[in-house]
Amino acid sequence: MPIILPTTLEMPDGPAPVAWRRSARARQVSLRIDPRAGGVVVTLPLRTGQKAGLDLLHAHAGWVANRLAALPPRLVIADGATLPVHGRPMLVRHCPEARGGAWIEADRILVAGRIEHLPRRVRDCLRAEAGRVLTRIAHDKAAAAGLHLPRIAIKDTSSRWGSCAADGLVMFSWRLIMAPGFVQDYVAAHEVAHLRHMNHGRHFWALVATLTEHQADAVTWLRRQGPALLRIA
Repeated sequence: MPIILPTTLEMPDGPAPVAWRRSARARQVSLRIDPRAGGVVVTLPLRTGQKAGLDLLHAHAGWVANRLAALPPRLVIADGATLPVHGRPMLVRHCPEARGGAWIEADRILVAGRIEHLPRRVRDCLRAEAGRVLTRIAHDKAAAAGLHLPRIAIKDTSSRWGSCAADGLVMFSWRLIMAPGFVQDYVAAHEVAHLRHMNHGRHFWALVATLTEHQADAVTWLRRQGPALLRIA
């Protein structure tokens, strides 16, 4: 009889989603909390049976419950909500008679058009802002290191703030635009350094240190505050 993999896990506050992944790089079964979905991801190596994943999930149900309970509350993008932009709180205001999508003005995010389009327009606005700001920072870092930066992509990822592919494509999460400038500076430096060193060896970290002075503070900030950014929907 085939194993039925659960898609939810019963928690004290209700069911939490369970996502199952297969990975060629995984060497053992692992669990990861997904702040964005408010659930858990079970990763299986290619040749590991599904029962091993179920056993690990059940054995660590208490750990999963504690980690999920510790997640920041979900923040829904709506009229009157306060969102961080560059680490500063900004009030979302609906302007139904205005035109032009959404834009940042002083300490507010103003949104035109119908109310049902407001969340998408706010996300589009912040994604565009992330593209402008992070592209500028990354190109400045690449120039300082004497590196060529072929292309930048802005995405909405669930576990990575940035990445660098073998072909030189550098990716950033649009949610970084909500973090303070020193965090953006570090993540850009980190990914640009991968254009020269596709690893995390000592030469890589030495290059990162020449490109930013914010590594320690930014890593601490992302560990403590990053999950809250992933909880904004």
